[in-house]
Amino acid sequence: MSVSRISSRYAKSLMELSLDRNELEVVKKDILYFIEAMRNRDLYLLLKSPIINAGKKISIIKTVFGDKLNSTTMAFLEIVIKKGREMYLPEIAADFIGQYKFYNKISTIKITTASPLSQESMNDIKSKMLASNITMDKLEVTEKVDPSIIGGFIIEAGDKLYDASIAHKLEEMKKNLSNTQFVKSF
Repeated sequence: MSVSRISSRYAKSLMELSLDRNELEVVKKDILYFIEAMRNRDLYLLLKSPIINAGKKISIIKTVFGDKLNSTTMAFLEIVIKKGREMYLPEIAADFIGQYKFYNKISTIKITTASPLSQESMNDIKSKMLASNITMDKLEVTEKVDPSIIGGFIIEAGDKLYDASIAHKLEEMKKNLSNTQFVKSF
């Protein structure tokens, strides 16, 4: 079975369990905390290691996360480890967050600009994105400043990209000019 199918199924199970127990928000916070903790190389390698047995992994997870995670989240992590699927936990966590956003109709967009946007400009972009059919009911915005785009902005929403940067326009002009045959006349 592919990694995406495995992670999707386990994430869906956790989603349904947390909804049944009315703990969706708590589990989401736990999963975000777990994703942040997975940035630790040692923890990541521990979960990916086929040499360390499940019992040892569970005891380490309980020691590290025992008092920080909800009982539902801890039980889920234990089940995943007992089933031998702990190597997929980073993907399962990412899929859970994706399913959480879909359930709550939250779209994630990334806005790249040459300089920081004013609050008025940000609100204008948000309202236009919400009015479009590209996004769902709520927006989660990530802002990035990249002086190399010279001016304008780039918006990434899901698998869509809108590039209104000056660097992109200059590149298009360069391509158009290189494809044009000019004849010198004196």
